[in-house]
Amino acid sequence: MILLIDAGNTRIKWRLVAPRGEAGWIAEGVLVHEEIASLRRVFRKHPGIERVFGCNVAGPQVAGHVTNLAAAAGLTPEWLQPSAECCGVRNLYDDPMQLGADRWAALIGARTVHAGAALVVTAGTATTVDLLSAEGDFRGGLILPGVDLMLRALASRTAQLPLASGRFSPTPRNTADAIHSGCLQAQAGAVERMFRSVAAQQNAICLLGGGAADSFADLLELPLRRIENLVLVGLATVARAG
Repeated sequence: MILLIDAGNTRIKWRLVAPRGEAGWIAEGVLVHEEIASLRRVFRKHPGIERVFGCNVAGPQVAGHVTNLAAAAGLTPEWLQPSAECCGVRNLYDDPMQLGADRWAALIGARTVHAGAALVVTAGTATTVDLLSAEGDFRGGLILPGVDLMLRALASRTAQLPLASGRFSPTPRNTADAIHSGCLQAQAGAVERMFRSVAAQQNAICLLGGGAADSFADLLELPLRRIENLVLVGLATVARAG
């Protein structure tokens, strides 16, 4: 078995998969950084783990914790590094190595689940919006503050705009709703503007995931597929190919 690790800014997702051939997964879970020691139970419950493969944007401390936990099981984690090409995806970043490993894995995951053009959107702490052509070229993308970051930025940087519970309205008529609606419209607007770049391509679709995706998914007027854990899908693809 392969233990896949997606160490993100706030959470760590993991998934156990067969080394090759079989679709789906054996087990999976999610935990916050403070719970990372609980990965020890995964190794204990599944002694057949032969490999640990992941991507890490959470920093060296989290990577060190994973390394120590894997070492106790006699394993050394392998970490995905962006490259110029992998598993049918070509990285057209000015410097391919500067692309975040999580974005690279998600793009490979998108190519795995959809053969056509795609806008790959992950709405988490930050929202990433990445263009993938039908030929498998990553053409670039956006990084913007996630929904929660936008809300908190307005509350912390403006004296008259408190962090309050609003609701979405197309025509907000109170401050809380205006803040909430503005942040959601900003997310949806960025996604829709970027989708124009691939909209004319056959079978183009927006692949949307992440913890904040549901907050603005209904606002999007484009071909849409809600899909979670594209990073783990991409990691499985790379691990099985290696």
